[in-house]
Amino acid sequence: MQIFSIEGNSQKLDGGAMFGNAPKEIWKTWIKSDERNRIQLACRGMLLITDDGKKILFEAGIGDFFEEKYRERYGVEEKENLVVQNLEKMDCSHDKIDYVILSHLHFDHAGGLLKRNSNGQFELLFPKAKYIVSQIQFERAVNPHNRDKASYVPEMIKLLKESGRLILVNDLARDFFLKGVKFFISNGHTPGLLLSKIECGKSPIVFVADLIPGCPWVHIPITMGYDRYPEMLIDEKRALLDSLIKVNGKLFFTHEYDFGFAKLNVDERGKYFATKCEDPIL
Repeated sequence: MQIFSIEGNSQKLDGGAMFGNAPKEIWKTWIKSDERNRIQLACRGMLLITDDGKKILFEAGIGDFFEEKYRERYGVEEKENLVVQNLEKMDCSHDKIDYVILSHLHFDHAGGLLKRNSNGQFELLFPKAKYIVSQIQFERAVNPHNRDKASYVPEMIKLLKESGRLILVNDLARDFFLKGVKFFISNGHTPGLLLSKIECGKSPIVFVADLIPGCPWVHIPITMGYDRYPEMLIDEKRALLDSLIKVNGKLFFTHEYDFGFAKLNVDERGKYFATKCEDPIL
């Protein structure tokens, strides 16, 4: 297998929202904010090429689907879909992807599925791919709570449903039908967050999505204001990190601005932290 970090469009979100109940006096030592209190975040994907040539993309980033006023609001500066562009640079254009695995359907993780046609209407990219999402999350996207309704793009949900290529995974179907990829469900950030574990070599890699957006959130008590059930998320995060440290597991971050792959570490006080590692060779 081969595995790569695929850089996507960036965004800027309010630092207070991203760090929940952590005061700015603490989080400003971890990351800089702009004059509007926004912090810079990546929205990257991960590409896995299996031994038999299957091409699996984990998430599609935020993409370039926003109209201008929302592009400015969320600090999306790039005008093109960078996930698509960077796949093409690897001779792996979006129409060669076999599966797109979506941890959830919030716009900053799935918006990169969309493009506008000549009439300004949305269409789906990745025309050959099967789209994988948990059944619980899809039901949430179809009927969102007022708290997170703005995080979903109704036109995208409709297109996915009508595509004929949508596969819904329930929380009992933990094993994916591709060798080396296993799923498990997290509910703290949003119901039915689908996390992927790639079993490879001596140390597994977990695509942690919004369970752990980046390095600062590896710290157990830190959650986001966007998290639906923060205390549940903390318990889920602790269980995952406790299990991974025993097997020298690695994390893949979607929102850490500087890098995707990270090595999990623990200090003498038992506090977890993450450090950059290069794209692994499987």
